[in-house]
Amino acid sequence: MPYKEQKIEKLFYSIGEVAEMFGVNTSLIRYWEREFDIIKPQRNKKGNRLFTKKDVENFYIIYNLVKERKMTLDGAKKKLKENKEDTINNIEVLRSLESIKQMLIEVKEQL
Repeated sequence: MPYKEQKIEKLFYSIGEVAEMFGVNTSLIRYWEREFDIIKPQRNKKGNRLFTKKDVENFYIIYNLVKERKMTLDGAKKKLKENKEDTINNIEVLRSLESIKQMLIEVKEQL
């Protein structure tokens, strides 16, 4: 999974940082911002986008639906509109399983 979670918690992330977390171009981040109303970055005085941790979590949901589950943008929008809570729960389960998998790999390497 190309998504890279940040170890240091920040209040705001730049568009470049968010793009790097997901291994995508900044243009895709801007596009998803326009397409999905759950992404609401703040802007600084220069007009630069400042994404919160919540925005990054929402990007993860979108990334999972569009890139990993291969849904269309319309399909992802519909899924978020109709059953966002279930989608979030599924993604949390997926994250837990990835964490368990990584832990098992580490244990196997130590044996």
